[in-house]
Amino acid sequence: MRRGVAAVAVALLLVSGCTDDKRKKPAPEPSPDLTSAPRAVAIDPGPFEAGPFEPPGHGAYFGAWIKPDQLTHVGRLAAVGGLEESLGRRLDFINTYRRFDQLMGTPSDKEFLSQGANLMISWATGDNRSILAGEHDRLIRQQARAIRKIKKPVLLRMRWEMDRPNLRATMWSGEDYIAAWKYVREIFRKEKAENVSWVWCPTAEGFVRGEAPDFYPGDDQVDWTCVDVYAGAQFQPIGKLMGPFLDWAAQRPKPIVIGEFGVAKAWGSAGRKAWLEDAERTFKANRQIKAIAYFESDPEGNGPNQQFQLTGDKAAFGAFHSLVQDPYFNP
Repeated sequence: MRRGVAAVAVALLLVSGCTDDKRKKPAPEPSPDLTSAPRAVAIDPGPFEAGPFEPPGHGAYFGAWIKPDQLTHVGRLAAVGGLEESLGRRLDFINTYRRFDQLMGTPSDKEFLSQGANLMISWATGDNRSILAGEHDRLIRQQARAIRKIKKPVLLRMRWEMDRPNLRATMWSGEDYIAAWKYVREIFRKEKAENVSWVWCPTAEGFVRGEAPDFYPGDDQVDWTCVDVYAGAQFQPIGKLMGPFLDWAAQRPKPIVIGEFGVAKAWGSAGRKAWLEDAERTFKANRQIKAIAYFESDPEGNGPNQQFQLTGDKAAFGAFHSLVQDPYFNP
């Protein structure tokens, strides 16, 4: 009898547990609102003291990183040329990535410059404490001279996304990054690399976590503020994803460049189209944003939440095309 009662009790508990699990199952997240008017937060239209790379008086420059099929001179030229042909316009500036020891002013850089484009160089500097110890002075001087030879104004993102947790082993801390920033900038000053606008560019997530401001070198050290923002793991309006950054940047007398932005394939063509249309409205509402650069790339080994290429997605590319043809982004 006791065994029978016990069995019934266990069965009742199991049924109850299953029922509770069903009750606790989270409701699906509501679809994000991509149609309402975006928040206008960073609304200072300038003029700004922004270093030699001057922002437009009205509107915003448009640029991009386009991953080439091959990281060669020919490959880079073909990638940029192909996107420009599809968009029916030239890019105002081209985002290009450089390792710490990879000298600026490559043949493809020079070709882009000769075609009238400008450069935003994303420079992956190394360990901040080894920089401060003077271990890379010769290399930094070489880079300063290489940029000086470009002669045209350059946007330089020194160790962009420095707030990422996976970079902490080489960034060490906000204090170390700031000290290294000042150290490198002083070397550039001594080498008379006076054609550089210094761009400070953390992640939108770093502002959500509250960590990114710890890496800010100061208004006297930074010419443009910047953020990288993606609808990757989360499908939210761009204004929400970078909201904490905009609140912070609105308090700084600096123009803003969106260093990288993108919407992942995981969210479908219709979702991507709506997201890009909302992004256009958000950029226009926040007039302190003076330059934007799309991340036209599907990085190898990444899943659909980290694939951002728009080419081949008819609906999404159509919205993208409308954005870049808008006179606001052709200042």
